[in-house]
Amino acid sequence: MTTSNIVLDLIDAFRRSKTMFAAVELGIFDGLRPADCKELPRLLDACVALGLLEKRGEEYINTPEAERFLRSDTPDTLSGYIRYSNNALYPMWGHLEDAVREGGPRWKQTFGWDGPIFSHFFRTEGAMREFQKGMHGFGRLSSPAVVAAFDLSRFHRLVDLGGGTGHLAEAAHDRYANLETAVFDLAQVAEMFPGTIAGDFFSDPLPSADLYSLGRILHDWSEDKIAKLLGKIYAALPAGGGLLIAEKLLEPDYVSGHMQSLNMLIVTEGRERSASEYEALLRAAGFSKVDSCRTGTPADAILAIK
Repeated sequence: MTTSNIVLDLIDAFRRSKTMFAAVELGIFDGLRPADCKELPRLLDACVALGLLEKRGEEYINTPEAERFLRSDTPDTLSGYIRYSNNALYPMWGHLEDAVREGGPRWKQTFGWDGPIFSHFFRTEGAMREFQKGMHGFGRLSSPAVVAAFDLSRFHRLVDLGGGTGHLAEAAHDRYANLETAVFDLAQVAEMFPGTIAGDFFSDPLPSADLYSLGRILHDWSEDKIAKLLGKIYAALPAGGGLLIAEKLLEPDYVSGHMQSLNMLIVTEGRERSASEYEALLRAAGFSKVDSCRTGTPADAILAIK
């Protein structure tokens, strides 16, 4: 599927991604074979070559990985994030040169949309559900490892700020049965997931807790907004309280992290950061002890103690 020539491999890389995106959009991994697709066998054979389908006689069958991650109805599905990647990220990445030259997200340039960045994610209930579904798939891969990275047994109540579907809070409760957990998120998200506490972590009071968590949140924002949020969390914590952070931790050769940092440039006002950069932000907010841990999943872990 790849060559030993990195340049040739990268020339071809977007074609492989787009092939998977198109197959998900057309429902191929859900067993659909749209009759209006004149060249469907060509797409199916390409998916076989990519290791996403197996051909058995005249039938095309999902491989185990496709069955788990590409069917739309499985607990671990990534189909929501793939559709978001196809319909939003893929067009916006076409303006990467402008993002590098000018800085700032490409929503307006690509779609003509203006306003706060997350207004685009949540412009309709369907779009919001699809985005949350995508984040849930990533969370299922990483949240169990994040909550296992440190001993959290001394904490009593965790509130996951911007916690979406609740995958991190659920993983924490599964590992620590005595840990009370709650999710705090925007009103539109809270309406979708009963039990979620509605609020904006920038402008509303935070629910009481001795452990807060932020899963793939800080990379969305500028240093000024991060400083404001971390200061607010620090003030709300009791002495000895903690903040658990799930983010990619940049290292010089961490390809996925650097690709995601470019993605943040295109989509948000934030970026990915190294463990030392997060530590500096946390210590500036007042936290006295900061530890980090690579998890081997899409999100690494940081624990800061007041």
